[in-house]
Amino acid sequence: MKFSRPTIVTCAVTGGQTRPSHSPHLPVTPEQIATSCIDAAKAGAAIVHIHVRDPETGVPSMELDLYRQVVDRIRGSGTDMILNLTTGPGQRFVPGAKDPAEAGPGTSLIRGEERVTHIEALRPEICTLDLNTMYSFGSVVINTPESLRVMARRIQAAGVVPELEIFNPGDLVLARDLVAEGVLPLRNCLQFVLGVKYGAPASADMLSTLVRMLPEGWEWSAFGTGRMAFPMVAHAVLQGGHVRVGMEDNLQIEKGVLARSNADLVKKAVRIISDLGARPATVQEARQILSINGDK
Repeated sequence: MKFSRPTIVTCAVTGGQTRPSHSPHLPVTPEQIATSCIDAAKAGAAIVHIHVRDPETGVPSMELDLYRQVVDRIRGSGTDMILNLTTGPGQRFVPGAKDPAEAGPGTSLIRGEERVTHIEALRPEICTLDLNTMYSFGSVVINTPESLRVMARRIQAAGVVPELEIFNPGDLVLARDLVAEGVLPLRNCLQFVLGVKYGAPASADMLSTLVRMLPEGWEWSAFGTGRMAFPMVAHAVLQGGHVRVGMEDNLQIEKGVLARSNADLVKKAVRIISDLGARPATVQEARQILSINGDK
């Protein structure tokens, strides 16, 4: 099988749901996260997707200074890569036990403006924009159209490309509506998030359905969580898309064996891509494919 263009590899190095108790190899401190990004880029990832964590507790954080430490270390390393910062934190609501209309412990729901503060300050080339509203990991994820309008406008005003995170087919309908309103550009890049409980399942059929729903000219990538991480690499490549791996999505390099690094996960994805007859995109090729300028 011949492929007309290279495959972009994204590495999501730490995430918000995996915990240090799940794996001793999970990067936690700004130095560990930055180093993991650099190593992943050297292994073949053109894009690194970044969350930050409290260095003492390992709990996910939204602190601007932690993002700044990671970004400064990467930019000062001399290793070229596309930075993709998350805007996912700040979207969760936990109904109170006595009154479900009141926020219970674990609620992190905040205004859209606050969720993009680090994007405006650090100006990565890409940042995520979650379009889902769903029950997930013990809370209700809430991304209202109004909050998304605020975030999308501020992201683009900062000169950053939004990567639309799609968890269900309805998220694509919302994306198209936001394009029709002029909130999002006519062409977009998307990440299909497959295998999250109560979201779209990680299967070739589901991926095909989502791809058929795309407007012409939209770029897309996909990943599967847990044991479906590497099968979805193959399915995405065969259906003409790009791929994502990393410890945010999957901690095992093979069944029952923890990955020792994000770079190892990237190397395995690159091997799958190559075995299928494609090749991983360079950083400059990824910028060209995604129409980003790379001058940050």
